Amino acid sequence: MITKKILEFYRKTSPFTDLGLYSDFAKNLPNDIEELCLLQRNQIIHPFDLSNEVMRNDSNSPYGDMTKVSKATLRYENDIFPTAQSIFAELLRRDKNYSINRKIENKLHVCCREQAILLASILKAKNIPARARSGFAKYVNTSGTQAGDHWITEYYSATNKKWTLVDADMYFDKDVLDFDLLDIPYEKFIFGAEAYLGIRENKFKKEEIYYSSSPLTFGLNASIRGLFFDFHSLMNDEIIFLHLPKYIVDKNFELSEEEFIELDNLAKLMLDPDKNFDTLLSIWENNEKFRIMSGGLND
Repeated sequence: MITKKILEFYRKTSPFTDLGLYSDFAKNLPNDIEELCLLQRNQIIHPFDLSNEVMRNDSNSPYGDMTKVSKATLRYENDIFPTAQSIFAELLRRDKNYSINRKIENKLHVCCREQAILLASILKAKNIPARARSGFAKYVNTSGTQAGDHWITEYYSATNKKWTLVDADMYFDKDVLDFDLLDIPYEKFIFGAEAYLGIRENKFKKEEIYYSSSPLTFGLNASIRGLFFDFHSLMNDEIIFLHLPKYIVDKNFELSEEEFIELDNLAKLMLDPDKNFDTLLSIWENNEKFRIMSGGLND
């Protein structure tokens, strides 16, 4: 059951989704989710495509003329702009005209996480409950057999009285997918908890689940990353790719069976985060080892 308490919680912002002085700017962006996502996609180039030489030399890519992007620019700007507020600030610094006609050389180079939190932040500014979600999706991989790491946004539709999954990051022709990226069926996205339990229960093969961000990981290790990224997102704490619980990193993912069972229990609760919201919140507030991060300067 989706209670008022839950909806109010996801109207709140985090250091990653709070827009500060840009809140009013976000409120005045389109209310239509399709128009909003199209606008957002036209501000950003995915770093994977910048690292693809074929795409890099494409003068007619979905992003525009990629040959106009300086070779000297950072392919990944995630480390510089990890918050929605910093993304807006930089986009408007480069070009104050926030439109679908943004010049390609003025676009930001960030990933699905940043797209997910940016959309969530805009919706929150409009007083719409929203949360970033982390997991894995087959539709991001051209092979269609492996599920790569991915972040999307989940928002509460007051009209339909339900959560809706939307992907502001991906470019696809409408005939490529058999579903709508503005209303993704839940079976098309493997949440972190589903991936973790699927590996633990042998429903997924190791090679089916992978995390492409450095370091490249497969199977159980990849699913643990997805599990914690999604847990933190559910608690309004959309941690960056570099961060994981210190006890996981210190043990190099080699946990005891007791520790794996502890994660099993967490994952089972996360399968229905609304039903188990109070229990998850209690774990968040009382289990410090899930919140003490390692990575970057926090080693």
